[in-house]
Amino acid sequence: MDEQTQPLVLYVEDNPDNRVLVRRILEAEGFKVEEASSGPEAFEKLKTIVPDLILMDINLPEIDGYTLTTTLKSQLTPNIPIIALTANVMKGDREKTIQAGCDGYIQKPIDVDALPIQVRSFLGSKTKG
Repeated sequence: MDEQTQPLVLYVEDNPDNRVLVRRILEAEGFKVEEASSGPEAFEKLKTIVPDLILMDINLPEIDGYTLTTTLKSQLTPNIPIIALTANVMKGDREKTIQAGCDGYIQKPIDVDALPIQVRSFLGSKTKG
């Protein structure tokens, strides 16, 4: 797969271990991964890249993932799918992520085998090259 057809994923996550894990899983499956450890860093990245999909942790420092998603959807990335990747799995959490503007929801701990399939399903036709 050449670089032109590699889907680009921006992963917004403050935990470095989670960033390494997701990067390894997705890069092994042919994705390109950019990382941001905070909301402000995500804004900076989005000035220079246009990802095909954003994976969003909800429990972030400075700006939480709900607020960041709402802001991105209203200002910068209305057409880019934003998927919550979160340990917030209590009753009502999924609904709260959808209300904030997330297009989907993936629970932590991450299922290593399922993650690439889940990401592809949210990308839909974009991965067919």
